[in-house]
Amino acid sequence: MEQAQGAINGSIVAGSFQSGELTFHGGTMRVLAVETLEALQQYVGKEIGVSEWLAVTQERINQFAEATEDHQWIHVDPERARRESPYHATVAHGFLTLSLISHLMKDAIRIGGTRLAINYGLNRVRFPCPVRAGSRIRGRLTLLAMRDRGDAEEVVLSCSVECEGSEKPCCIAEWIVRYYK
Repeated sequence: MEQAQGAINGSIVAGSFQSGELTFHGGTMRVLAVETLEALQQYVGKEIGVSEWLAVTQERINQFAEATEDHQWIHVDPERARRESPYHATVAHGFLTLSLISHLMKDAIRIGGTRLAINYGLNRVRFPCPVRAGSRIRGRLTLLAMRDRGDAEEVVLSCSVECEGSEKPCCIAEWIVRYYK
Protein backbone atom coordinates (compact mmCIF):
# COMPACT_ATOMS: atom_id res chain seq x y z
CA MET A 1 0.00 0.00 0.00
CA GLU A 2 1.20 3.46 -0.71
CA GLN A 3 2.43 5.29 2.37
CA ALA A 4 1.63 8.66 0.76
CA GLN A 5 -2.09 7.85 0.86
CA GLY A 6 -2.29 7.10 4.53
CA ALA A 7 -1.76 4.36 7.03
CA ILE A 8 -3.91 1.50 8.18
CA ASN A 9 -4.47 1.76 11.92
CA GLY A 10 -1.74 4.40 11.96
CA SER A 11 1.08 1.83 11.96
CA ILE A 12 1.29 0.04 8.64
CA VAL A 13 4.39 0.00 6.51
CA ALA A 14 4.46 -0.52 2.74
CA GLY A 15 4.23 -4.17 1.78
CA SER A 16 2.53 -5.48 4.89
CA PHE A 17 -0.92 -7.04 4.90
CA GLN A 18 -3.04 -5.77 7.76
CA SER A 19 -6.73 -5.03 7.52
CA GLY A 20 -8.11 -1.81 8.84
CA GLU A 21 -9.02 1.65 7.71
CA LEU A 22 -7.06 3.67 5.19
CA THR A 23 -7.24 7.45 5.09
CA PHE A 24 -7.62 9.09 1.67
CA HIS A 25 -7.86 12.83 1.07
CA GLY A 26 -9.32 13.43 4.52
CA GLY A 27 -11.82 10.54 4.35
CA THR A 28 -11.60 7.00 5.65
CA MET A 29 -12.38 3.73 3.92
CA ARG A 30 -12.22 0.13 5.02
CA VAL A 31 -9.53 -2.01 3.39
CA LEU A 32 -9.33 -5.79 3.62
CA ALA A 33 -5.78 -7.07 3.27
CA VAL A 34 -4.95 -10.77 3.48
CA GLU A 35 -1.57 -12.44 3.13
CA THR A 36 -2.86 -15.49 1.26
CA LEU A 37 -5.89 -16.73 -0.63
CA GLU A 38 -6.43 -19.28 2.13
CA ALA A 39 -6.90 -16.40 4.57
CA LEU A 40 -9.59 -14.96 2.31
CA GLN A 41 -11.73 -18.10 2.74
CA GLN A 42 -13.03 -16.91 6.15
CA TYR A 43 -14.80 -14.00 4.42
CA VAL A 44 -17.08 -16.08 2.15
CA GLY A 45 -20.61 -14.71 2.50
CA LYS A 46 -19.41 -11.36 3.87
CA GLU A 47 -18.92 -7.87 2.53
CA ILE A 48 -15.17 -7.54 2.10
CA GLY A 49 -14.65 -4.02 0.86
CA VAL A 50 -15.94 -0.61 -0.11
CA SER A 51 -13.81 1.50 -2.43
CA GLU A 52 -13.02 5.17 -2.47
CA TRP A 53 -15.31 7.40 -4.58
CA LEU A 54 -14.22 7.81 -8.22
CA ALA A 55 -15.31 10.68 -10.47
CA VAL A 56 -16.84 9.72 -13.83
CA THR A 57 -16.06 12.81 -15.87
CA GLN A 58 -17.20 13.71 -19.36
CA GLU A 59 -13.55 13.35 -20.43
CA ARG A 60 -13.48 9.75 -19.15
CA ILE A 61 -16.78 9.03 -20.96
CA ASN A 62 -15.40 10.54 -24.20
CA GLN A 63 -12.21 8.47 -23.93
CA PHE A 64 -14.27 5.32 -23.46
CA ALA A 65 -16.39 6.26 -26.50
CA GLU A 66 -13.20 6.59 -28.54
CA ALA A 67 -11.82 3.26 -27.32
CA THR A 68 -15.05 1.35 -28.02
CA GLU A 69 -16.31 3.29 -31.08
CA ASP A 70 -19.59 3.90 -29.23
CA HIS A 71 -20.28 7.58 -29.91
CA GLN A 72 -24.02 7.55 -29.18
CA TRP A 73 -25.14 11.12 -28.44
CA ILE A 74 -26.47 10.23 -24.99
CA HIS A 75 -22.84 9.67 -23.98
CA VAL A 76 -20.90 12.33 -25.89
CA ASP A 77 -23.18 15.28 -26.73
CA PRO A 78 -23.94 17.25 -23.53
CA GLU A 79 -26.17 19.85 -25.25
CA ARG A 80 -28.35 17.30 -27.01
CA ALA A 81 -28.49 15.11 -23.90
CA ARG A 82 -29.62 18.11 -21.84
CA ARG A 83 -32.46 18.72 -24.32
CA GLU A 84 -33.53 15.21 -25.36
CA SER A 85 -32.38 12.66 -22.80
CA PRO A 86 -34.67 11.53 -19.97
CA TYR A 87 -31.60 12.09 -17.71
CA HIS A 88 -31.05 15.72 -18.90
CA ALA A 89 -27.31 15.05 -19.05
CA THR A 90 -24.84 12.75 -20.74
CA VAL A 91 -24.45 9.37 -19.07
CA ALA A 92 -21.60 6.89 -18.88
CA HIS A 93 -21.73 3.77 -20.99
CA GLY A 94 -22.84 0.81 -18.89
CA PHE A 95 -19.73 -1.02 -20.02
CA LEU A 96 -17.58 1.88 -18.76
CA THR A 97 -19.10 1.52 -15.31
CA LEU A 98 -18.62 -2.25 -15.49
CA SER A 99 -15.00 -1.91 -16.61
CA LEU A 100 -14.19 0.27 -13.59
CA ILE A 101 -15.02 -2.54 -11.13
CA SER A 102 -11.45 -3.89 -11.24
CA HIS A 103 -10.11 -0.43 -10.33
CA LEU A 104 -12.66 -0.07 -7.52
CA MET A 105 -11.70 -3.50 -6.20
CA LYS A 106 -8.02 -2.49 -6.01
CA ASP A 107 -9.06 0.37 -3.70
CA ALA A 108 -10.82 -1.97 -1.29
CA ILE A 109 -8.99 -5.31 -1.20
CA ARG A 110 -5.36 -6.45 -1.06
CA ILE A 111 -4.54 -10.14 -1.58
CA GLY A 112 -0.98 -11.34 -1.09
CA GLY A 113 0.67 -14.57 -2.18
CA THR A 114 -0.56 -14.47 -5.78
CA ARG A 115 1.42 -13.95 -8.96
CA LEU A 116 -1.45 -13.32 -11.35
CA ALA A 117 -5.14 -12.43 -11.34
CA ILE A 118 -7.29 -13.14 -14.40
CA ASN A 119 -10.75 -11.75 -15.10
CA TYR A 120 -12.59 -15.02 -15.82
CA GLY A 121 -15.95 -13.42 -16.60
CA LEU A 122 -19.34 -12.48 -15.27
CA ASN A 123 -22.39 -14.53 -14.37
CA ARG A 124 -24.84 -11.63 -14.52
CA VAL A 125 -24.79 -7.87 -14.95
CA ARG A 126 -27.49 -5.21 -14.55
CA PHE A 127 -27.47 -1.40 -14.81
CA PRO A 128 -30.41 -0.26 -12.60
CA CYS A 129 -29.70 3.47 -12.89
CA PRO A 130 -27.56 5.80 -15.02
CA VAL A 131 -24.24 7.39 -14.12
CA ARG A 132 -24.46 11.04 -15.17
CA ALA A 133 -21.28 12.79 -16.28
CA GLY A 134 -19.66 14.39 -13.25
CA SER A 135 -21.04 11.79 -10.81
CA ARG A 136 -18.95 9.82 -8.36
CA ILE A 137 -19.13 6.05 -8.02
CA ARG A 138 -17.77 3.50 -5.58
CA GLY A 139 -17.74 -0.27 -5.38
CA ARG A 140 -19.14 -2.46 -2.62
CA LEU A 141 -17.81 -6.04 -2.79
CA THR A 142 -19.09 -9.24 -1.20
CA LEU A 143 -17.22 -12.54 -1.42
CA LEU A 144 -19.78 -15.12 -2.58
CA ALA A 145 -17.64 -18.22 -3.11
CA MET A 146 -14.15 -19.64 -3.54
CA ARG A 147 -13.30 -22.77 -5.51
CA ASP A 148 -10.01 -24.61 -5.92
CA ARG A 149 -9.29 -25.00 -9.65
CA GLY A 150 -5.98 -26.82 -9.29
CA ASP A 151 -3.49 -24.21 -10.49
CA ALA A 152 -5.77 -21.33 -9.47
CA GLU A 153 -8.28 -20.27 -6.85
CA GLU A 154 -11.55 -19.06 -8.35
CA VAL A 155 -13.15 -16.19 -6.44
CA VAL A 156 -16.78 -15.17 -7.07
CA LEU A 157 -17.69 -11.63 -6.01
CA SER A 158 -20.92 -9.70 -5.87
CA CYS A 159 -20.07 -6.17 -7.00
CA SER A 160 -22.50 -3.36 -6.41
CA VAL A 161 -21.44 -0.03 -7.89
CA GLU A 162 -23.09 2.88 -6.11
CA CYS A 163 -23.60 6.33 -7.58
CA GLU A 164 -23.34 9.12 -5.03
CA GLY A 165 -26.79 10.56 -4.26
CA SER A 166 -28.71 7.68 -5.88
CA GLU A 167 -30.87 5.24 -3.96
CA LYS A 168 -30.27 2.45 -6.51
CA PRO A 169 -26.90 1.01 -7.51
CA CYS A 170 -25.81 1.91 -11.04
CA CYS A 171 -24.32 -1.53 -11.70
CA ILE A 172 -24.71 -4.93 -10.10
CA ALA A 173 -22.45 -7.71 -11.30
CA GLU A 174 -21.40 -11.19 -10.22
CA TRP A 175 -17.72 -11.33 -11.15
CA ILE A 176 -15.37 -14.31 -11.34
CA VAL A 177 -11.62 -13.81 -10.85
CA ARG A 178 -9.00 -16.54 -10.94
CA TYR A 179 -5.92 -16.05 -8.78
CA TYR A 180 -2.76 -18.00 -9.60
CA LYS A 181 -0.16 -18.65 -6.88
